[in-house]
Formats: sequence, structure tokens, C-alpha cells
Amino acid sequence: MAFKKMETNFSFADISLFSSLERNRAIKRMKQINAIVDWSRIENLLLRNYPVGKSAEGNEAYPPLILMKCLLLQQWFRIDSDPELETQINDRSSFKTFLGLSFDQPSPDHSTFSRFRSRFSKDTMRMINHELLSQFASRGLTINEGIAVDARLVKSASHPLSQQKLEEERKKSETPEGKLDKNGNILKFSRDLESDWTIKNDVPHFGLKEHAAVDTHYGFVLATEMTPASHHDSPYLPLCVAGSCHTDKPIRKVYADKGYFGKNNRDFLNLNKIADGIMTKATRGTELTQYEINRNKAISKVRYVVEQYFGISHLHNNAFRARFTRMIKNAIDALFRQMAFNLLRGTKILKTT
Repeated sequence: MAFKKMETNFSFADISLFSSLERNRAIKRMKQINAIVDWSRIENLLLRNYPVGKSAEGNEAYPPLILMKCLLLQQWFRIDSDPELETQINDRSSFKTFLGLSFDQPSPDHSTFSRFRSRFSKDTMRMINHELLSQFASRGLTINEGIAVDARLVKSASHPLSQQKLEEERKKSETPEGKLDKNGNILKFSRDLESDWTIKNDVPHFGLKEHAAVDTHYGFVLATEMTPASHHDSPYLPLCVAGSCHTDKPIRKVYADKGYFGKNNRDFLNLNKIADGIMTKATRGTELTQYEINRNKAISKVRYVVEQYFGISHLHNNAFRARFTRMIKNAIDALFRQMAFNLLRGTKILKTT
């Protein structure tokens, strides 16, 4: 399968419309993004790792870079569905400008976005995010010398089930009958059976948990991982730290709240010669000293950056609820959100430096 050849010779009408759009705020922002990112390096990663476009048979596919940019637009402009994304691209000239489409070229079909997303792997998205952060570092930005780690709860895309019913549905899904609907056809849509229950602040919660690491200097999102909600935060600190190594410079200090306090994480940081910025937790029969209280306050003033990322995700990306019923799709969606967030953050910083 070959890739579609995108139009590079724009018509006079295209050029006239481009000129009239120079004052469009969205176009200005996206032009700034295009100016600071070497998309060719990201495209090379896509071509090496995206499993489409290698066969001589079948219809021509859209270049994967254009499809990736489409999904970035979906994140930035809070577009909830793929059909709506297709409509918005066809209607908004600023979107077509960012994608490099002429104004008479249609958007990819909404089903193309779904197929593109399903063929992605977490490893590919992590490589792309690593490349983007490496580009920012090459422009003199400090990326990962200090990081803050935290986790947030995410509501399931499905209606909650009782624990007993959830276990029954999980067992049923593993049988041949569990993969069919009541008419004997293969299920097209499935219930979320990977979420589970946890309790936070005495409130039960059914869903997932996003673990993230954020750079304490500029606020870039360095790593993100999705798990069932019942998984404890603490064991994921080493994974978040390992996923935050995007430059040759070592991580100097890790900041985290009391949920990460414990011998295993302290030993991990000591072994890797990383300064311990984990808040101290009072143990049974002992109270915190005044020094430990003051230290915790100082740490909380630094680690707010990761809470800021979670807050922005909730408010502007509707990330309080999972978009999909499968864990892997939600994990990849979180990695796209990481990329979209970092692109806006990097554009803002480099514009002012």
C-alpha cells in the first residue's frame, strides 16, 4: 500500500485565503508549533514503526504524520469524537493549514482515525515523545534534572459494575460465548472490564489511574502510565523515573507526596544517585518533627507542577473520564495528550526566551 501524495502546489485561491488568515489566532499558534518542531524527524519515526503503507496493493493511505497531526488537533480543541474531528477539519481553514491540506482536499474519513490509533503502540508514542523532548533540550531547555511524580484517578468509560458482577463478566469474556452478542455476532463494542474499584477520601471510585512524571523547571510531561484504579501509587515511581530520561543529563532529584514514602523508593533513588524529594509520612506511634513538617511544605511547593498538569487535563481535555473501554487505547490517548501538552508548553516557552 502506498501513501497518498498530498497537494504541494496550492491554487491562487488557496494562497489568497492563506494570506487572509494571517490574523487568525489558532493559525498563529500552529505556525509557531511548526516553526519549533522538526516534523521530518518525527515522520521518520512514524514511517519506521507504523505498519501501513508497505504493500503495493490496496488503496493509498494518508501519510501517518498528517493523521498524527489530526489527533493532536483533537486534543487541543477538545473534540470528543472522530466523526466530529472529520467535520471540523473540513470546516476549519486553520486546521487544513496546519495539516498542509489545500482547501479542496477533504479530511481523512473518521474511520481512518480509529484505525490509525489502533495500529499505534505505546513504544512508538514514547519514542515520538522522546524525540520531541530531545528537540526542546537541543534548543537549550532544561528537561529532566528535577521531576515530580504523582497519580490521578480516571473514571471508566463504562457504567460501574459491582465487584461480583465485574468478576463474572471477566470470566464470561474469556469464553467463546462471551465474545458474541445476543444474536451470535462478534461484539463490536465491549464493556470496560479492565477498570476496577478503589476508595479515595472515603469515596468509592470505578476506573483507571494515570501515573505521571513532570519536569519541575518548565512543566513538561516526561512520562505517563495507565493502570487499574486499585494499583497503589508507590510501585510506579521507578517506572516514571526511568521513563523521564530524555537527555544525557542525569535526573538530580525526584519530588513526590507521602503516598510514595517507603524503603523501596528510597533505596531506588539512592542506588541511582538521585536526591530524595519524597514527603515524609508519620509512622504508627511517631509524629513528624518540625524539620520534617517544614521539609514537606517545601516539597509541596515544587511538586505542584504535576497537579497543574492533571488540573489542565481535567478542565481542557475532559480527561477526568476515559475515552475508551480498553486500557491500551486509553494509555495511547494519554501519550497523545502528553505530546499535545508539551507542544503547547514548548511553543510558549521558546516564544518568550
